[in-house]
Amino acid sequence: MTTESTPTRTSTARVVVASLVGTTVEWYDFFLYGSAAALVFNKLFFPADDPLVGTMLAFITYAVGFVARPLGGLVFGHFGDRLGRKKLLVLSLVMMGGATFLIGLLPTYQSIGVAAPLLLTVLRLVQGFAIGGEWGGAVLIVSEHGSAAHRGFWASWPQAGVPLGNLLGTAVLAVLAAVQSDAAFLAWGWRVAFLLSGVLVLIGLWVRLAVAESPLFLEAANEAAERGVADKPPVLEVLRRYRSEVLTAMGARFAENVVYYVLTSFVLTYVATFLELPRGLALNASLIAAVVHFISIPLWGALSDRVGRRPVYLVGAVGTGLWAFAFFFMMDTKSFAAITIATTIGLVFHGAMYGPQAAFFAELFGTRVRYSGASIGYQLASIVAGSLAPIIATALLKGFGSGLPISIYVALCALVTTIAVVRSPETRDRDLAADHGV
Repeated sequence: MTTESTPTRTSTARVVVASLVGTTVEWYDFFLYGSAAALVFNKLFFPADDPLVGTMLAFITYAVGFVARPLGGLVFGHFGDRLGRKKLLVLSLVMMGGATFLIGLLPTYQSIGVAAPLLLTVLRLVQGFAIGGEWGGAVLIVSEHGSAAHRGFWASWPQAGVPLGNLLGTAVLAVLAAVQSDAAFLAWGWRVAFLLSGVLVLIGLWVRLAVAESPLFLEAANEAAERGVADKPPVLEVLRRYRSEVLTAMGARFAENVVYYVLTSFVLTYVATFLELPRGLALNASLIAAVVHFISIPLWGALSDRVGRRPVYLVGAVGTGLWAFAFFFMMDTKSFAAITIATTIGLVFHGAMYGPQAAFFAELFGTRVRYSGASIGYQLASIVAGSLAPIIATALLKGFGSGLPISIYVALCALVTTIAVVRSPETRDRDLAADHGV
C-alpha cells in the first residue's frame, strides 16, 4: 500500500499561503456581490417601490451564482482530476477576477434599462462557475501536500480565506461608505471595490503560479500510466463508487452554508432595512465578526486533528441551531455591541463546521476522483442551501415581520446537518494515498 508523502513544513506552508491568497481574492469577489446586492444593486439594478422587493430581486441574481457553482465544480473537477489541481486553480482565479472587474464597469438600470440586470446576471453566472471550481482545488492541493497528522489544520487555511475575503470586501465597502455621502457611494463609490479586484487578481496569480502540483495527484497519475489503466470520467466514478459520500458531504454542508449567508449577507438587509439602522453599523459589526471567524477556523481545524472531524463538526451544527434563537433577539436590541456579539458567536459556531470540513470532505474520496467528488458534494448543497438562504430569510421577514421564523428555518437546517454527520464515518485517520480510484 502506498503511504502519504510528508513534505517539509516550509513547502507545505508555501502551498498554504498560495491557496489562502488565491482563495481570499476569489471570495472577496464573490462576497462583494452579496454585500452589494443588499446595499447597492437593489437600488441601481432592481428599483422597486418596496425596498424588500428590490432586495429580494437582487438576491435572486445572487442565487444565480450558486446555481452555476455545481456546473463549475463538475467541469473543474473533471479536468482537475485529469490535468492536475494547479492549472485549474489559476484559470478559476482569472475568470472570477475578470467578471468582478466588469461588474464595476456596468451601466445601471437608469442608463440602459433591462439590459443592466441581464448583464449583471451573466457576470454573476461566470462568478459562480469560477468559484465552483476554486474550492475543490484550493483545499485539495493543501490536503495532498500536508502531513496526515496535521491535515485538518493545514487544510483549514484555504477555508479561512473565505472570511478573509469577506472581511476584505466588507472593509472596502465600509471605508467607501464612511468617506462618501450616500449619493456619491451609490453613484460611483461602490464601483471602486469591484475594480480593485483587477489588482488583487494579479497578486493572487503571482503567488499561485509559484506552487508545485499536488504530489499525490502526480503519484496517482504516474501509477495509472504505468499500469496502462484507461482514465474513466471522474464524475462517473464518483456516481458509481461514492454516492453515499456525496450525500454525506451535501448533508454536512447544508447548515454550514445556510448559516453563513444568513450571518453575512442577510444580516445587512435585516439591520439596514428592517431595523432601520445606519448601513455602517452593520458593516462594522460584520467586520469585527469576520476577524474572529478568520482566527477560529484554523483553531477548529487543529482541534479536529486531535479529537476527530465528527465531534468538532457536531459542536458547530448543534451550536448554530440553538444560537439562531438568541441571534435575532440580540439583533432586535438595536445595540451595536449586541449585534456584533450575536454575529461573532454565530460565526464561531460556523467555524466549527467549516474548519474541519476541507479535510473531512477530502478524506471521503480517492485521489483520482477527489476533485470531482468533493466539489460535487460541496457545490450541489449550495443550490438548496446558501443560494436560497438570503431569499428565504427575506421572504420570512417580509411575511412575518419577525426574526423567529428565520431562527426556526436555521434550526431545521442544523438538524439536517447533525443527522448527516452522526451517520457519517470518522475519517481523521484515513490515508489519502491508499485509494487512487483506478
